[in-house]
Amino acid sequence: MLQLDEMLKNAESEISSASHMKRIEELKVQYLGKKGELTQILRSMSSLNPEDRPAAGKAANEAREKLNVLFENAEKIISNRFIAERLDKERLDVTMPGKKHVIGHTHPLTQVIRKIEDIFIGLGYQIAEGPEIESVHYNFDQLNTPENHPSKDEQDTFYFNAETLLRTQTSPVQARVMEKNRPPIRIICPGRVYRSDEVDATHSPIFHQVEALVVDKNITMGNLIATLKLFAKELFGESTEIRLRPHYFPFTEPSAEVDVSCWVCKGKGCPVCKNEGFIEILGAGMVHPNVLRNCGIDPDIYSGFAFGLGVERTAMAVFGINDLRLLYENDMRFLSQF
Repeated sequence: MLQLDEMLKNAESEISSASHMKRIEELKVQYLGKKGELTQILRSMSSLNPEDRPAAGKAANEAREKLNVLFENAEKIISNRFIAERLDKERLDVTMPGKKHVIGHTHPLTQVIRKIEDIFIGLGYQIAEGPEIESVHYNFDQLNTPENHPSKDEQDTFYFNAETLLRTQTSPVQARVMEKNRPPIRIICPGRVYRSDEVDATHSPIFHQVEALVVDKNITMGNLIATLKLFAKELFGESTEIRLRPHYFPFTEPSAEVDVSCWVCKGKGCPVCKNEGFIEILGAGMVHPNVLRNCGIDPDIYSGFAFGLGVERTAMAVFGINDLRLLYENDMRFLSQF
């Protein structure tokens, strides 16, 4: 009896001072386990006189029940304390203002590409895409590029081998579309292109182009000019004017460089446009008969026009950016302005 009383006294003291569940589990093993103190006392009862065993057994069972009650109460106290602490830490003050989550937005180049796509989709054009790793056949040969053309030189173009390269323009997409589809054709071809240029304020070896192609019966230079006028006004503003200057491209004939009135001085002349009032933005022309013929389209029945512009320079014009490299540096202080 004295052993049981002493054990209960010690157990009650240790259980009440336990501060976490792990300690409670350790005490359970200490007092109620197979080698615990109560088990040892029960085993020692075999040495008692037979007439004393019933009373000792009853006292041992009462001690077990008291221990179970002590453990149960201690577990409830620790559990309630843990829940209260967690609720206190995780409580939400609904009167506090919410925290603003900063979300990103589309890159300036993507914004310009989408704006151009929206303009031409509204005119009934479709978007066409093609591979960036292209064949010499589609990048040059189908586009009527002569063998001695400077763009074929290894100093201007990234070659994998004699037959494969990184496309220098999105024009190969036009050739692929013309091979697989019969006129009427109205498409734009946005995408990345690659040229061996040194990185500076206006050049990059990787940049983006959007090219357009229309092939149908009775397509004339007048259709091209009207389309360019509408496109320039939609992209740069209603007051924008265009100017065409004769030029040479192997895949169009006649060909022209297309300028738009300066968005800074509105055509009056300033340092940005070198006091000319106009800034070059794209090349254009009527699709060369050889290109149509190479793609299986009869140039005696069909004609077409094509033009292409660099997205980076267009973005610089739209947003007033003076250095192309800023578009690729991923500086949030810069990009967040647009």
